[in-house]
Formats: sequence, structure tokens, C-alpha cells
Amino acid sequence: MPKALVLERALELSLREIDLPQTLARDAVRVRTEVVGICGSDVHYYKHGRIGPFVVSAPMVLGHEAAGVVVEVGGDVTTLRIGDRVCVEPGVPDFTSRASRIGRYNLDPSLTFWATPPDHGCLTPEVVHPASLCYRLPDTVTAAQGAMVEPLAVCIQATTKAQIKPGDIAVVLGAGPIGLLQALAARASGCSDVFIFDPQDQKLDIAAQYPGIHPLYARNGSPAAQIGTATGGWGADVLFECSGAAAAFRGIADLLRPGGTIVAVGMPIDPVAMDIVALQVREIALFTVFRYANVYDRAINLLASGQIDVGPLITGTYDFDDSIAAFERAAEGRAEDIKIQIRMPD
Repeated sequence: MPKALVLERALELSLREIDLPQTLARDAVRVRTEVVGICGSDVHYYKHGRIGPFVVSAPMVLGHEAAGVVVEVGGDVTTLRIGDRVCVEPGVPDFTSRASRIGRYNLDPSLTFWATPPDHGCLTPEVVHPASLCYRLPDTVTAAQGAMVEPLAVCIQATTKAQIKPGDIAVVLGAGPIGLLQALAARASGCSDVFIFDPQDQKLDIAAQYPGIHPLYARNGSPAAQIGTATGGWGADVLFECSGAAAAFRGIADLLRPGGTIVAVGMPIDPVAMDIVALQVREIALFTVFRYANVYDRAINLLASGQIDVGPLITGTYDFDDSIAAFERAAEGRAEDIKIQIRMPD
């Protein structure tokens, strides 16, 4: 049996052998994982044992942000070869479902997703996955960068929903890994300026390294007041809520111009209250994002072209044997940490 990082229950991790599906279907490939990122959802499951309706009720292997090397291909696979470097899209839908047929396969009710109960994740040396959901990485994209494609895909899905126009001004609430990637995706999608708020100054200091991304430090006043000053009282065109914090939705309309757009990206653990009337009287549109669909190629292109540099966001790397320590560090929520990754064994 393979060794894996197993969440036994909330706040209890084990690095142990576990029985995992290893049979190679004819349309699948076997991937030797090289790098796996720790996502905020992994940390939520570790700390709380649940996210919304998704509850950990049995031991579950964590991890869904993976890049690796193809080591075996199924008999019907023609798009990949042994030795290809790939990143892996972790959600597996029924591509014949009604949701898939309208291009929304991320909303397929039968979709399985790594490290979402009851499905195991990829923090194990080898995984078997459909070849159609494994994407070849260009030589210019490292495995560490490839493991960032999954969270970047969420942000590209959000910018697509926002229908950004060249020269738009955006605001991002939350400067964790998704928030920072969202700011980068908004810039790459045509925003002239992106403002980003977080209560932790160290995270904003990382954001300030990027041209066109402007931190909104709490010491300088409320985000709404700072955006009002920056836009002559008009407000931002687009707002991406990436923190998942209930407090972020209070007064959220005050940051936007009339007819602006909100995209809810971060997923709160529990339901949040929102002033719908404040949105109605200014015709502010509200969109939601649940993962992504048909965006992985674009995410890879942005990394390969250099338009998005994720290097400064990778703030810690641990060996697989030290993955419990990696999760403990991620759960501390240190202000200086953005993305922690785990290097898998050769």
C-alpha cells in the first residue's frame, strides 16, 4: 500500500500506508507527484474537519494542488507519454452530464474532487487520473509553478465571470494565496490598477512587489475611504472577495461604483449576511465562483509567458516526510506565509 498524508479527524494527521485506488484505466495515466501545494481548504479540513456541507467522516488523504511526471499511460491515451511533466486538474466530472454539456462541468453533481470528503487527495507518491485532466507543462514552468496552476485557475475563473474591460480598476479583499493570485490574474486580464486589502501588513508587503498592485494598509483608513480617494469618489469597477470572512461583506457596496461587479471567490465556512438592498439601489452585480472549468490551459500560458510570476508567493517548502510539520505551520497562519508546498520523494 502507498504511503500518504492522512487526515484521521480534525487536528489529527498521520503519515502512513493506506489503501488507495491504483488501477490504471485505459483513458488514465499514472503520475509520480513531484510537488503538492497546501491549500486553504486543506487547512480548514485539518483544523475544523469540515467546510460547509463537506464533512470529514472517515480518514482522508489531503492535497489537490499537484504537478508531477507521467510514469505510465493507459492503452487508449494518445495525448501524453511517459516522461511528460504535467499539472493535474483534481476534479473529475461525468463529461456526459447535463452540467458538462453546457460547459459547466465544475457544477456536475457527480463530480469527485481530490481531498473533498469522501474522496482522497494527492499527497502520496503516485496518483492515477484521467489523461484528459492532466496538462503538459512547458519547459519554462517548474513543478513548483505547476502546482500553483490549480489555485490560479480559480482566479482566472473569477476574472472571466467579472468580464473585465481594459483599464478597469479592481479591489481584492484578502491577501492570502487566492487573493494575491486574484490580483495578478486581474492585472493580466486588463485591469490598469488593482487595490488589495488585508489586516496583515506582511501579506500586503508581498503584494506591493508587483507593478500595478496597490496595498490598502489598515493604518491609512478604511478600504472604502482609500478607494474613494484613489478613484475621485467614484469607486472600483470590480471587487473580488477572496477572504471568505463574514466581516468582508459588511459595507462591501461602498467600495464599488454604480453598476459595479462583485465576484465572491473565497468560500466562508458558515453562511454570511449581506445587504442586498445596498446592491440593488446601485445595480451592483454579484457573481459566485465554485472552482473552475476550461481554464487550465490559460493558467499555464500565463505562467509560461511570464505574465504571472508566482515565485514570491511560495514562502515555504517541506519534504514529504515533514508534511505534518508543513501542515502545522500552515495552520498557524503566520503573516509572512502565503503558499507552503510539499516536495514529494523521487
